[in-house]
Amino acid sequence: MSTEKTEYFPVEAGKAQPPLPGYTVFPPGFVVDGAGQETYAGPAAPGSLPFPPPTAFAPVPPGAFGAAPDPQRGALGYGNPACPPYSPPAPGFVDSYGGNVYHSEENPPPFHDNQDFDFGLDNKTIRRAFIRKVFLVLSAQLMVTFAFVAVFTFVDEVKSFVSVNIWTYLVSYMVFFVSVCAISCCGSVRRRHPWNLVALSVLTLSMSYMVGTIASFHQTDSVIMAVGITALVCFTVVIFSLQTKYDFTSCYGVLFVCLIVLIVFGILCIVIRNRILEIVYAGLGALLFTCFLAVDTQLLLGNKELALSPEEYVFAALNLYTDIINIFLYILAIIGRARGG
Repeated sequence: MSTEKTEYFPVEAGKAQPPLPGYTVFPPGFVVDGAGQETYAGPAAPGSLPFPPPTAFAPVPPGAFGAAPDPQRGALGYGNPACPPYSPPAPGFVDSYGGNVYHSEENPPPFHDNQDFDFGLDNKTIRRAFIRKVFLVLSAQLMVTFAFVAVFTFVDEVKSFVSVNIWTYLVSYMVFFVSVCAISCCGSVRRRHPWNLVALSVLTLSMSYMVGTIASFHQTDSVIMAVGITALVCFTVVIFSLQTKYDFTSCYGVLFVCLIVLIVFGILCIVIRNRILEIVYAGLGALLFTCFLAVDTQLLLGNKELALSPEEYVFAALNLYTDIINIFLYILAIIGRARGG
């Protein structure tokens, strides 16, 4: 394999053309800046450009290289000083962005306009779990209560004990009152596990004893009829509350006023011992707590104006439980008074 040797020959740069008449001739080591001043650029190599001056990379003084100071931007600029840095919009220009510099057609719509957003306590999964938990707790409460009713109704020894020891009813009523005040008024009690379940269990036991005591003073068939009617009424009201578009939660204040009127009417019935008046009172009470059951059911579902937080499952179970028990007691009173009991 042969190797060829290439020879290099220096090439001389051509001689500069003679200057035109009227122009100054400068030595090779000098250059002329934009202002027409001479600057030493160092010795130049044959056939090459001169070295840059020592001030080539230094801050540019005002007016150097034809740069005029920009008074609007506060800095140097190379633009035309006679022209503004930007031009105003032409007549008839319409701003389609509405002042939003981050406008984009792919941005999501606002929160109040987007029905697909589902955050926090309004999440459907959380709401369904909340409903299941409430109905499980409510089912356990009702099973315990009607187990007490069955024992107090069918066992004669228990009936005899209750009829002799009325003080046990008063004790259970005091325990119920204290526990219902603790759950309703103290948020730290009803939201803290397991104290919320303990308070609810005490309330359920005391209420079950009171309901069993009241049922023991009625005939067995009257109690069975009252249980059946209560189950039918409550099931119908719950299904109606699930399907209707009417918002019962907006009537909560009116129902509370009606409850106060019912309490005053009940005190009047205690003073005036009249069977017809007591039947009317029991009928109004059953109707009122049926409306309360519809309201509390919609508060549980959370699809109306007012709703309960998923943290309030103990409070929701308490509301439904007291509604159903009051409906049962008022229906039992209607049947008992209608039979002359």
